[in-house]
Amino acid sequence: MANLSVQQLEGSLKRTETVLDRDWQFSLSPGSDVTESELDATLWKSVRVPHDWSVEASFQNNLEGATGYLPGGIGWYQKRFSLPPTTDETCVYLVFDGIYNNAEVWLNGHFLGQHPYGYSPFHYEISSLLSGEGEENLLRVKVDRTRYADSRWYTGSGIYRDVKVIVADALHVPVWGTYFTTPSVTPHQALVDSKVTVRNSRSHSARFALRVTLFSPDGSKVAQAEETGELKPGEEQEFAQRLTVAEPMLWGVERASLYRAVTEVYEGERLADRIEDRIGIRSIRFDPDQGFFLNGKNMKIKGVCLHHDGGAVGAAVPKDVWRRRLKTLQAGGCNAVRMAHNPASEELIELCDEMGILVQQEFFDEWDYPKDKRLNQNEKSVDAITRGYTEHFQDWAERDLKSTMLRDRNNPSIIQWSIGNEIEWTYPRHAYSTGFFDMKWDGNYFWSLPPHSPEEIKRRYEAAEPEKFAIADTAKRLADWTREMDTTRPVIANCILPSASYISGYTDALDMVGYSYRRVVYDYGHRNYPDKPIMGTENLGQWHEWKAVIERPFIAGMFIWTGIDYMGEANGQWPRKGTHSGLLDLAGFQKPSYHMMKSLWTDQPHLFLATQLEDKSDYRRSSKSGVVVEKEKGAWQKRLWFWNEVNEHWNYDDGEWVVVEVYSNCEEVELLLNGSSLGIQRLSDQVDRVFKWAVPFEAGRLEARGSSGIDTAAMTLETAASPVVIELHADRGSMKANGRDVTHVVAQLRDEMGRAVRHENREIVFSVDGDARILGVDNGAITNVQDFQSNRITTANGRCLLLLQSNFSPSEVSISASGERLQGDHISVEIQ
Repeated sequence: MANLSVQQLEGSLKRTETVLDRDWQFSLSPGSDVTESELDATLWKSVRVPHDWSVEASFQNNLEGATGYLPGGIGWYQKRFSLPPTTDETCVYLVFDGIYNNAEVWLNGHFLGQHPYGYSPFHYEISSLLSGEGEENLLRVKVDRTRYADSRWYTGSGIYRDVKVIVADALHVPVWGTYFTTPSVTPHQALVDSKVTVRNSRSHSARFALRVTLFSPDGSKVAQAEETGELKPGEEQEFAQRLTVAEPMLWGVERASLYRAVTEVYEGERLADRIEDRIGIRSIRFDPDQGFFLNGKNMKIKGVCLHHDGGAVGAAVPKDVWRRRLKTLQAGGCNAVRMAHNPASEELIELCDEMGILVQQEFFDEWDYPKDKRLNQNEKSVDAITRGYTEHFQDWAERDLKSTMLRDRNNPSIIQWSIGNEIEWTYPRHAYSTGFFDMKWDGNYFWSLPPHSPEEIKRRYEAAEPEKFAIADTAKRLADWTREMDTTRPVIANCILPSASYISGYTDALDMVGYSYRRVVYDYGHRNYPDKPIMGTENLGQWHEWKAVIERPFIAGMFIWTGIDYMGEANGQWPRKGTHSGLLDLAGFQKPSYHMMKSLWTDQPHLFLATQLEDKSDYRRSSKSGVVVEKEKGAWQKRLWFWNEVNEHWNYDDGEWVVVEVYSNCEEVELLLNGSSLGIQRLSDQVDRVFKWAVPFEAGRLEARGSSGIDTAAMTLETAASPVVIELHADRGSMKANGRDVTHVVAQLRDEMGRAVRHENREIVFSVDGDARILGVDNGAITNVQDFQSNRITTANGRCLLLLQSNFSPSEVSISASGERLQGDHISVEIQ
């Protein structure tokens, strides 16, 4: 049982915010009609929240690849906690950041409500339902994931985001009751507008003073505003104030300066409430001709799309796991994330604030009509387990959209609100009118211009039978709700059929239009609809995509599908359990495509060396000149989601012809084998941005050296023998005893000479001694169907990952790894 403290400050109640993460009880139920007495007799197990029960299970081929071959079910959670006695002077809230999905909540036997959507936050005011002094409260949550294929990707199951209890004075700022914007920003002065809602939950009127104070990133006080107000019993009101900040420190991608906004409510001399927000002073602008401006500086959005799972931890992703992944993406030049295709957690958005990463927050993947969870487009298979959010959309969309925005609109990292993803699929008139999916059309969606003129598309659209719900009407409703909450960021959507969306009225509701895999119509869109800014919102992680962006000033940037591999969207492809289009794999390891994009997105010299047998390569020796050419001329211009298959090793049979690929932004690259030069190539000669050589294999040392004037980069591959040693490396040496910190431990196979072994794999067994818990193991491979919840795993590319989380007591934790015919290794992590 948790005892939640209520602190006193200057004789007054101090607002407290407590995360309920410890001592939850969980049970998987056989059915939905469990009585309370049956529930009390249930066998419970202790869990920590956030919690995802699906990822704890084994992968099963007889389940659905759409959601990663992991099960759903009905889960029950219960949590006992106590509070000091509450009175009319106290207000208590219970806040859920996200439950997947179809949640029902009870407190002390009182039904608080249901919440169908798995990605939006929600809360309840529970003051009147709390137990008396000395008595504990019982919180119960039912989560119904029996429709376990209700999405097109892995969702997870359960209370997979934070749960909080907020205790405040009855005269207070309610949950998500502050709103800060920066309407005017120059290098010398910024205006900060605050809108603060104050609620009086008492039985009598209250007079008060509302004070907002800004503190700079270095802690100094820079601005303050104050006004008085009066509220009747049960009344709440929004108060607007303006603050001026001289010489502001701007929030941006190079320096994420965060101010502290302190909001205080005084009743006479008594401090009734105090709340702190982190805000950023920054300006954004999207121009239809010049693209994106941040703080007045024109720049390209170098973005990636991210689903919400984190590999071995499923959907319950600790902040440290996200931090490691985002740091890696950021080091590769990424400066933006599109949250696909649902609102991200509060913790992830806050992390983007801290790191200076731009965010597109997306609300929905489905609107009025469902998508086929197995086949992606119009629904072709109708069964109970695939029923998704569409069934709740009409009743819940406004609440879910607005609660997400109330939570997130203070976050400076968010620069766009996306109301939907590839929605046009589900409205047949769009597909018909574009002509793209006509039976008679022999073009290709990715590379062909619209087969019909805008006039013909309009004619066909208007001639087609209207649907029950019009996409333009729904888009307008969603956009209007969005602008009710915030007008400082543009409303956008990811349009997969923009040529029809322009004429149907869909894009009329948008401030700017996102294109999904339609780089070939950038010029078409800009020419025909010149007043509407456009950008790529779902793009291939290929050079041809980025080339199309940098050649057009009017394109703001792009979002690659995807930044990280994700589980799901793998219907009928067992044992492939996910989608491997990421720049990073499921374990967060860098892939070859990561290095290609890093060579495009960063200015510092970078070089990556990869190899492949000629018969498996996308390249071959030219019969005429002996130089290396594409097997299919011009194929680089039409590469889709997946990078060409290459290896990060130098282990082949003597004399085999191997194609060596180098991805680099250096002006020149030289390749050497055992010290002998195989030639120098220039970047300007590589139309596909790939340096390439054909080399008869010879064991030893393969080295690539790149140079751009005095700046250099290099990488070496060495022929390795079979593994004999395990080498461990941790990304940190200490953790806090908070039950939340995570250490990533990488195990790498090495041969007797210490060379990394990437061409052979072995099973590794981890042992952990100390007060910490294993969150999971992974090797990053998309076809890995070994249990995540284990202490053993077979490596992929000679390596694997152990995720270790602290408990709540200081401890010296020893981590060791062993394997058959392998010399083990051990390291220590201190928990403080």
